[in-house]
Amino acid sequence: MENFTPLQSLVGGLLIGTAALLLMALRGKIAGISGIVAGGLIGGAGSRGWRLAFLAGLIAALPVWTLLNGSAPQIELTSNWPLLAIAGLLVGFGTRLGGGCTSGHGVCGIGRLSVRSIIATGTFMVVAIITYAVVYHGIGG
Repeated sequence: MENFTPLQSLVGGLLIGTAALLLMALRGKIAGISGIVAGGLIGGAGSRGWRLAFLAGLIAALPVWTLLNGSAPQIELTSNWPLLAIAGLLVGFGTRLGGGCTSGHGVCGIGRLSVRSIIATGTFMVVAIITYAVVYHGIGG
């Protein structure tokens, strides 16, 4: 298992959970990235500031990591750009169709014991497993 990083995963999970908790406690908002992005792009002026600050924090993560560790993590893309762009558009469409993304439903919704979010996250997982099986093992084996 070359990508087994339990300590980094634990710290990352704690940071995500803490950010979601603080956003809920301080602003009364769900930390669903698709909703935050949509509101940051087309939301009213009153709600745009905190959304853009939240997104800036996400973007700042890589420079902060690089500063603290001396180098950026190595990322290898194993697909082509057009396919990645299509996949991204499909994910965006799916998040709007599903009324939220894995961060909103999976992290925040399940934490609030929302039945809707538990079902949505379960659906995300099942579809991801099926997609993996089709892409990497072909239809029918």
